[in-house]
Amino acid sequence: MCALAAEPGKGRTAPSEAQRLVDSATELEVVRLTSAEHTALMTSPSLRSISRKQGFFLYSSDRSGTMQAWRMDLKTGESRQLTDAEELDPESLALSPDERSFYYFDGKSLRHAFFNGLHSSELYRLDEDINRNGTYTLSDDGLFAAFGIETGGDSRLFLVNLVRRTTATVTAQHFGIFDPLFRPRHAQLLYRGENSIWLTDFTGRSNRQLKTAEGGELGPARWSPTGQSVFYLHYPGEHELNALREWMPDEKTDKLVSKTSQFVQFGINGDATVFVGASRNQGSPYVLLLLRVTRRELTLCEHRASEPAEVKPVFSPDSQRIFFQSDHEGKPAIYRIRVEKFVEETDG
Repeated sequence: MCALAAEPGKGRTAPSEAQRLVDSATELEVVRLTSAEHTALMTSPSLRSISRKQGFFLYSSDRSGTMQAWRMDLKTGESRQLTDAEELDPESLALSPDERSFYYFDGKSLRHAFFNGLHSSELYRLDEDINRNGTYTLSDDGLFAAFGIETGGDSRLFLVNLVRRTTATVTAQHFGIFDPLFRPRHAQLLYRGENSIWLTDFTGRSNRQLKTAEGGELGPARWSPTGQSVFYLHYPGEHELNALREWMPDEKTDKLVSKTSQFVQFGINGDATVFVGASRNQGSPYVLLLLRVTRRELTLCEHRASEPAEVKPVFSPDSQRIFFQSDHEGKPAIYRIRVEKFVEETDG
């Protein structure tokens, strides 16, 4: 069991729970960073939680009795409680661009807190009769947040200016709006509809549906690090392999990157040359690398998660480590595996 410091609430510390394991399928070393005796969850893959120099990362845990935000020192393994939230959304933790603070949703309240002193303030609060759809997104400069909301008659893509604390509706639709993503280096937003992907500017005047692969269903989407393209998973149907595809907004073209071993979640390295995926194949529940140039896969380890879509594999900023979560040893825990033998280092 985890031994907590005596002081209650945020600021308390927990010792390292790290345990080195050898994967039974590949014999590669995997480190379980958190105990499987309590729940530990990664944030949304679209939000940044790992520091550029890998000194620490953000995650959520209920080790204190309620789900709270924690910061783990990746050298010592020690964790520090960051919040005393009443209704923390574990998928909402996000590092600020300067890594001195972080953002999160506590119920209907979007909050901003500094690591030094752990003081938090409310940036925006949803009205009681309005619900947020899924996760939210932060712009690379930390000036804006965006998320989908349900207003009763329709759904809206909501933009919040975090500096001025003003709000605007970007677009309204008669279907649910989910999973918005700011386009890197552009004043544009990607968002999900009913089995569709849309792109709009901040005014909503340039709002269009992307012409993605026909048939089947669309999985998660991610911008490339440069914002030049959108990568997304396509599930063509039973007895067919899930495919990773790339849509180029400027050229308005869609192409196959590679078929996969049934990826249901994926991450992108720092230069979009390597992808990491979580397979939903029951016979091969693996975390795998996919090399773009050769379209070859490399098995890293088993995840054996009860819900493969919740594995959420992501690269560290320098592309040398992969973080993911799984509940195969008990409650959801967070794992890390080194991949510097297979992936070149990138600029974090």
